Amino acid sequence: MIRVVVADDQTIVRAGFAALLGAQEDITVVGEAGDGAEAVELARRHRPDVMVMDVRMPRMDGIEATRRVLSDPGTENLRVLILTTFDIDEHVYDALSAGASGFLLKDATAADLVAAVRIVARGDALLAPQVTARLVREFAKQRRTRLTPPAALSTLTARENEVLVLMAGGLSNAEIATHLVVSEHTVKTHVARVFTKLGLRDRAQAVMLAYESGLVTPGQP
Repeated sequence: MIRVVVADDQTIVRAGFAALLGAQEDITVVGEAGDGAEAVELARRHRPDVMVMDVRMPRMDGIEATRRVLSDPGTENLRVLILTTFDIDEHVYDALSAGASGFLLKDATAADLVAAVRIVARGDALLAPQVTARLVREFAKQRRTRLTPPAALSTLTARENEVLVLMAGGLSNAEIATHLVVSEHTVKTHVARVFTKLGLRDRAQAVMLAYESGLVTPGQP
C-alpha cells in the first residue's frame, strides 16, 4: 500500500486529489496539508511514501517544504511529486534541485496523477519529455555558469557514464537496453551503480547532475 500526503492550499483541489488517490486499491491518503509548514509536520508524523506537493503555498512554499522533508533522516525514503501550473517555472527547477522526484502539471488527467504517484513510489523519476525539454531550455538561459563536475564522475566506467547520459536524455531502462543492445537487467545494474557512486536518490537527481556538471548540454542529441 502506497501511503500519500497531499499538500495544496486550495481546499477543493486538495480534496479532489485526495479522493481520487484514496479510491485506488493500492493507495491510501494518510494526510492533507494546506501549506508547506503543515506538509512538513505531516511528513514527520505519518512517514508517507509519497508527498504530492503544490509549489505555491502560504507560510512555506512547496520548494522549502520539499527541502526540509528530504533533509530529515526520518523521512529519507519519502518521494516528493511536485504539482504546478507552470511548466517552465524557475521554481520547478529549484524543486528538483531540492530533491523532488519529478513534477506534474495540474492540468494532467486523473489517470496521469495516479500513475505519477505509483512511478515515484517505486523510486523512478517522473520527467515528462515535453516538460523536461522546456525546463532544460529555461535552465540554459538562466544558469549559464557550469559547476565544476563532481569528482565522483571520474569513478564511473565508460558504460556507466553512457547510461547516465541516456538517463539524462529521458530514456527508460527498457529504452536504454534497446539502445545499448543489452538486457534490461544489465541496465538496472548499471543504474544502481551510478546512483551508489554518485550518491543519488533517483533519476531526477541524475538528470540534474548530468546537466549541471556539463556532462550533457541543452540541445545535445
